[in-house]
Amino acid sequence: MKSSITVEDILCRRHFESSKVIAGMEGLGRQVKWVHVVEVTNIRNLLNGNELILSTGVAWRDNKEKFISVIEQLIDSQAAGICIELGIYTSSIPPEIIDIANKSQFPIILFLKEVQFVEITQDIHGLLINRQYQMITNLENYSQALNKRLLSIEHYIEILHFIRSYLQVQVIILFNNNETQFTPEAAEQKRMKLLDLVRAKSEDSTSIAKITIHLLGESYAELVIISEERELTEFDHLILDRTATALAQLFLRNLYVEEKQRVEATEWINDWLEGEQSEESINEYLAMTSTSQPKGAIVCLCKIDPIGEYSTSDLTYYKMFLRAIFEQQGFTLFVAEKRNTIVLIIINERNPSTWKERVQEGLQRLSNSDLHRRNKKAQPEFGIGKFVEKLTDVHKSYQTALETIRIQNRMSIPAQSYFYDDLHIFRLISLLHRHIDLQEVVLEYLEPVIAYDKKYNGKLMETLKTYLSCNGSKQETANRLFVVRQTLYHRIQKLEKLLGSDFMSHEKRLAIEFMILSYEFLVSSKQLKEKREIH
Repeated sequence: MKSSITVEDILCRRHFESSKVIAGMEGLGRQVKWVHVVEVTNIRNLLNGNELILSTGVAWRDNKEKFISVIEQLIDSQAAGICIELGIYTSSIPPEIIDIANKSQFPIILFLKEVQFVEITQDIHGLLINRQYQMITNLENYSQALNKRLLSIEHYIEILHFIRSYLQVQVIILFNNNETQFTPEAAEQKRMKLLDLVRAKSEDSTSIAKITIHLLGESYAELVIISEERELTEFDHLILDRTATALAQLFLRNLYVEEKQRVEATEWINDWLEGEQSEESINEYLAMTSTSQPKGAIVCLCKIDPIGEYSTSDLTYYKMFLRAIFEQQGFTLFVAEKRNTIVLIIINERNPSTWKERVQEGLQRLSNSDLHRRNKKAQPEFGIGKFVEKLTDVHKSYQTALETIRIQNRMSIPAQSYFYDDLHIFRLISLLHRHIDLQEVVLEYLEPVIAYDKKYNGKLMETLKTYLSCNGSKQETANRLFVVRQTLYHRIQKLEKLLGSDFMSHEKRLAIEFMILSYEFLVSSKQLKEKREIH
């Protein structure tokens, strides 16, 4: 549908029967949005662009410099053209004016007979208003037809064909995974040329329009239309917007169906997590899901407590969102649910040396997403197991991911990392706690300090921990504790009395630092247990 009105269209109206185009013939395709009568010389701030100007020339009568200034202002203001009535005030157009107009493809039209400007403005404004009403009607008809098609469409290409047939433009969709689809199809050379045009698109480009398709608050693809024969109009942009919305609905529906189907595969995945699937079985399963050559795997636990705050729909959309984020980072996800935990088997498809950075990037994007910020429910905890090269060892990554969550829950401060690889000494503390009476060993070293603090409400444990972290620097320790040095000296003397004057010797110091971390681990475990008993 031709939704815009051009200078050429207006020349066909009855009031222009005695008109003549004397310059800017190549600009007759300019769009006209309004008609404006101008009889002043300073007009730069009076126009918004695409106005067709009517004038008798009285403002620049017998003054070529003023005439040139007016034409240059009109060109700078993106006016559609100027119509001048020959007669009392203007008898001819200087050659300099014609040259300027031709270079800028700016139409200059002469009325060879006297005309009524009021009749011209009424006629064209009526035409513009009727065309605007028709545009709204056509837009609504397009939207209704598109919505009906959505009920039966199975592939997004059908929607691309629909907008292509309606606007008669080149349609391109660019997905975030670098997949592209051209409608109609184009040869490789033309595809490259079109993609270069899209990448180089400037803000004032009139032949290209593009819009981002968002799913769950994240960019999923970009829809582009290109016309090599005409300027794109406001109507084209509106059609593009409605089409992008329809595509987003279709993609979301397809993702939701795929997620539901994946839920049915949970039992098989659970066996995989328990180490009960053979290499042959795993390879067959990956082949059915079109996964590219795997390069190792990691298990990530997403613990939601209490999970009852999330509906089935909430969880489905949350898993879809996780999948969309991690797939952009070069991973394929397999998802299972275990009680209050979403288990993600993350199959790596890129360089194994960068897996950790890419997982961190994915979690950071999740944390910064609108979906995460808008969520008023309990925020998930994440635990990421160790990287395994063999897919038959996924159960090992799963066990270390479970251990990561257990350690995080027992640490006295919030976890600084989601990764099992970053827990270091806490992995050793947790291992010892499961096999020996760790509390007895801790008390062997720290009981005098613990008892002193409890009896006198002292701060020896805090002082000891800070003093060790400052490598025995008294000035830095005093500054961190916000105490005077005399107070610190008194506390250190008390520590030497309780722990022995050699407590800063290398071996003993290492043991004490280890025991302080173990003590905090045990205290957090006790508090966690008491909290669970209360609930």
